[in-house]
Amino acid sequence: MKIAIISVSNKGQELALDLKEKLDADSTIIKTDLYHKNVKKYFQILFYEYDAIIAIMASGILIRSIAPLIESKVSDPAVLNIDDNGNFVISTLSGHLGGANKLTQKVAGLLDATPVITTSTDVNNRLGIDVIAKDLYLSIDKPEEILFFNKAILEGEEISFTINSDKNFEYLFEYLNNVTLEIDVSINYSSNVREDEIHVQLGEHNLILKERKIVVGIGCRRGKECIKIHEGLIKSINDLNVHKSRINMLASAEIKKDEQGILELSEKLDIPVNFVDLDKLKMFESNDVQKSEFVKSKFGIYGVCEPSALITAGFDSKLIYKKTSYDGVTIAIAVSE
Repeated sequence: MKIAIISVSNKGQELALDLKEKLDADSTIIKTDLYHKNVKKYFQILFYEYDAIIAIMASGILIRSIAPLIESKVSDPAVLNIDDNGNFVISTLSGHLGGANKLTQKVAGLLDATPVITTSTDVNNRLGIDVIAKDLYLSIDKPEEILFFNKAILEGEEISFTINSDKNFEYLFEYLNNVTLEIDVSINYSSNVREDEIHVQLGEHNLILKERKIVVGIGCRRGKECIKIHEGLIKSINDLNVHKSRINMLASAEIKKDEQGILELSEKLDIPVNFVDLDKLKMFESNDVQKSEFVKSKFGIYGVCEPSALITAGFDSKLIYKKTSYDGVTIAIAVSE
């Protein structure tokens, strides 16, 4: 998640600096940028450049600033509102699909503040369809149906999920078993459903949840054992609350194509691995990728795990876990749009 923190007062600016330092230590936060004053000017940029905006200011200023920019719950960024004293963190916009509710809980924990969340499913302890999609990195083909399904869930109606029996949906079953919010779901199987889809139905209403591609990028020292690479991968996906059965591919650079630890891991997890051509890595550009001069001096590329993950995930993919080191192993995770 790429986050912009914007403040208007000196006290708010001090809080922003403190919050940035804490967020930057989190591997699931790709970058955090600070902005101060010039609210009207900055919001017109931030709204389209960041996944989330944390506004440390009066709610009136925030609401008037974002009102002309709001378009859709599918595309709008998460927006949080914090008072200058850091007492309350309010999920203001895109609570579910944008991730504002989850980020509110995270930020409130970091600041020892009170989280304020007002979405109906959350306050009634119900699991919304859009929450499932966000948590499991699934796209929704008909966002206009979200309201209908969430209303039905609030009223205690049973929702039907249909999946392909040939696909490992352990991640879905574990999620539904462990989630603390309530939802009444029946699971059906059909060979007519694509393996990367979950069909949701109630009466004549239906929508399709489709897996966005999750790719784990791997870099490692020569000869690193499979068990060590596996440990780094598990730590990373645990940070994201992603089940290993939800991973679609592994990725690394072609210079690692004979690395036994990576090949063994691919076989062990039964997940294919893509070794990206050096030429593609050399041409790849992204402001979100961390650059290593050491890797550049040895292989002519600035990095392995982040660009490999992004290239393999496809055009317009984004990092959801930045390059993190685990005793000679580097892991980054990207997801397709």
